[in-house]
Amino acid sequence: MLTIENLSVKVEDKLLLKNINLNMDNGEVHVLFGPNGAGKSTLINTILGNPKYKVVGGSIYFKGKDITDMPIYERAKLGIGISYQSPPSIPGVKLKDLLKIISKVDWEKIEKMAETLHFKDFLKRDVNVGFSGGEVKRSELLQLFAQNPEFIMFDEPDSGVDVENVKLIGTIINDILLEKTKKPADRKKSGLIITHMGHILKFINVDRAHVLYDGIISCSGSPDEILNTIIKYGYERCIACYQKRKH
Repeated sequence: MLTIENLSVKVEDKLLLKNINLNMDNGEVHVLFGPNGAGKSTLINTILGNPKYKVVGGSIYFKGKDITDMPIYERAKLGIGISYQSPPSIPGVKLKDLLKIISKVDWEKIEKMAETLHFKDFLKRDVNVGFSGGEVKRSELLQLFAQNPEFIMFDEPDSGVDVENVKLIGTIINDILLEKTKKPADRKKSGLIITHMGHILKFINVDRAHVLYDGIISCSGSPDEILNTIIKYGYERCIACYQKRKH
């Protein structure tokens, strides 16, 4: 589904990612941990094709196609979607109208998902205008459900969200994305979840975890093992491990 080879990225002449390598098979879901400023959002913005992020080395392949220099709209057409950490409000555009424009699924299914998200009353409101943190996250999920992309990136889906909404959002991500009732070979969607402390992973089954530190992936492995290490010791243990391997 996604292959990243020796990816280095600059923003305003500052090198933020350094020789990143990452491989995700069809149907896999990975989580990316890391302290603030580690480069997590830089990575997903680069995968998305945000022109602010300049690729100075390496390549990105999606479903076998080189997308390194491809514009955002072409990547979206290929099946890449994103749930932003802080998406913009769009005054004058009703959520219902936006969903109908971007939808690749039947409207009845969208309405059913809106009910599941306790969000049906928001369909007639302007996109994200006056929404709380949890409501914005649910709006993003509903839009992704309508778009039906094959690969979805979630940028801090549990940030600024209360406990009740974290459970709801995590459960819906699990239902939409992971297709855990299917065998990995039969799943059609893959996903990359960016999180700082991983609270939402209580409700999502993840196949593999990575820790991004100082612009590189410092370690990869079992999601439970890595998350428990971070909870117990903080990122200091991951940083120490990285520095030990570096030298």
